[in-house]
Amino acid sequence: MEILQSAEFWIGLIEIIWINIILSGDNAVVIALAARSLPPAQQNKAIVFGSGAAVVLRIVLTVVAAELLALPYLQIVGGCLLLWIGVQLLGDEEEGDGGARSFDSLLAAVRTILIADLVMSLDNVIAVAAAAQGNMVLLILGLAISIPLVVFGASMMVKLMARFPFIITAGAALIGWVAGETLIGDVVLKGVVAAVPWLHYVAPAVCALFVVGLGKMLVSRGRARHATN
Repeated sequence: MEILQSAEFWIGLIEIIWINIILSGDNAVVIALAARSLPPAQQNKAIVFGSGAAVVLRIVLTVVAAELLALPYLQIVGGCLLLWIGVQLLGDEEEGDGGARSFDSLLAAVRTILIADLVMSLDNVIAVAAAAQGNMVLLILGLAISIPLVVFGASMMVKLMARFPFIITAGAALIGWVAGETLIGDVVLKGVVAAVPWLHYVAPAVCALFVVGLGKMLVSRGRARHATN
């Protein structure tokens, strides 16, 4: 119990919780996008299961994140995965005439959440690990406390998306932006980015536009096919 009486422990715990509050926004958006097309009962399950599994995944990633980020092409592959996920989630839009596809199972939504969180958390967990300073009890406790934060954020986003459909497009654009940041963060592109620093802004913007543009095009084609059938 000595560790619980240490000022360093409580300071580290507060730092980890604060880091997770700041970094959980994009993850809440992904969870909300993946869960919004499920029936209400399954929506809650997808949010809880997806959030819980994502936090456990972060704990595991924290141990190996630094080594993974040093692998060439890993973030390029991860960025491409995020682009695909962003397009698929936007293509799931059921607003308007309702011609878009929907996730056909809870498992599909949770799987999408985990894949996206795996890619998006590589950079984030390094900040959490630094705050924990090797204390696994502190790390696990801090991330466990972050579960209700992510669940609340995702639940709120689902309600907002139902009321304000433009948030769906904004969420997909955010995923595209993160995909661009992930792509140019790969170790093999360090020299290029250092020589052309404006890529830090252009690449994420281009990826965000790509996700929104391609996703909307797929939605339009799906609705056109549905109208002719």
